[in-house]
Amino acid sequence: MNFLLATGNAHKAEEFAELFNPEILQITAAPEKLEVIEDGKTFHENALKKAKSYYDKYKQPVMADDSGLCVQALPDELGIYSARFGGDDLSAKERAELLLEKLQGVQAKDRSAYFICVLCFYLSEDEYFFFEGRLQGRVGEEYKGDFGFGYDPVFYPEGENEHSSLAMLPDWKAKNSHRAIACQFAENFFKERVCQSR
Repeated sequence: MNFLLATGNAHKAEEFAELFNPEILQITAAPEKLEVIEDGKTFHENALKKAKSYYDKYKQPVMADDSGLCVQALPDELGIYSARFGGDDLSAKERAELLLEKLQGVQAKDRSAYFICVLCFYLSEDEYFFFEGRLQGRVGEEYKGDFGFGYDPVFYPEGENEHSSLAMLPDWKAKNSHRAIACQFAENFFKERVCQSR
């Protein structure tokens, strides 16, 4: 199945394409980026808004995503607002550093956080599907790592890599990120759908 990714960013489309088996799902960037007002109250609402906008323009199946970081100690400040945390004029590094600053003095047990990715596969007005992936962890106390982007240098995943930020674990992240998990759910679903249609 072929889907147009709700972005004009070819690099982002390539990143998603690498997460899918091309024999099941193929992802390509839209010819141009559309300005979609993401004023939904949830990740699902925003992903759906993006998907529908691109579908209405290009009249072909669309995949859209919405993702962010949810932090227990700051329940209303990140989440769907993660990309705008601290204001529109901050760089990604400045946002991550602002997060560390706001959590100064917060105990380890209250620094719990998770990354979330919601994918919306929009086939028509009557047929669309959501898939969600989460990566549990915590916000660390320092900015570490040269890989990744956004909040990766301050996010430390649960488990065997709890002492390394996501920005220090590019190979592990490729297989275990919130985005990779959501993509795996989607691939499994569409693989079964293709098998049933044969």
